[in-house]
Amino acid sequence: MPDISRPPKLDIKQAAHAAESLSGSDLLCNYERLMQETKGLGANNALNWSTQIAAQADALGKAQVWLHLQVEVTLAQTCQRCLQQMAITLKIARSFRFVANESLAAEQDDESEEDLLVASRAFDLATLIEDEVLMDLPLVPRHDVCPIELKLSSADADFDDNPTPPNRFAKLAQLNTSKQN
Repeated sequence: MPDISRPPKLDIKQAAHAAESLSGSDLLCNYERLMQETKGLGANNALNWSTQIAAQADALGKAQVWLHLQVEVTLAQTCQRCLQQMAITLKIARSFRFVANESLAAEQDDESEEDLLVASRAFDLATLIEDEVLMDLPLVPRHDVCPIELKLSSADADFDDNPTPPNRFAKLAQLNTSKQN
């Protein structure tokens, strides 16, 4: 079993100055929102993560702090076609650029191709990892080929899908003949 390590809280500027590289393997049960999403299944699955934080020069030569993140995890989901359990393996690789504050992030967000985060002295890497895994989950999980035969018919065996439509005028004809008598 690999060493179990929770992603730490980081001082982003200090980590970038040190060109910090971190990695670890945590248990899925340490992520409350992921456990809710998987209905408690796979609690002992490994969530493997690695990150590099470094300052890189932009086009103007100004140092920008970047975090490069990789995550791999297998989650239990319910197939929406056959309603059977299935395992989904996610492999995530994303990069984020840090900015000084929320207003700068909002200002640069529309023109920036990269994802922006606000630098802090206690940046919660575990929360970022959980957010990225949740956003990478399929909206409608389903097997490529379901392990059971699917019932693709919703009709009842006694259902006649081509019934003879009732003659709407038969009732009127009965009323008309009863008046004449």
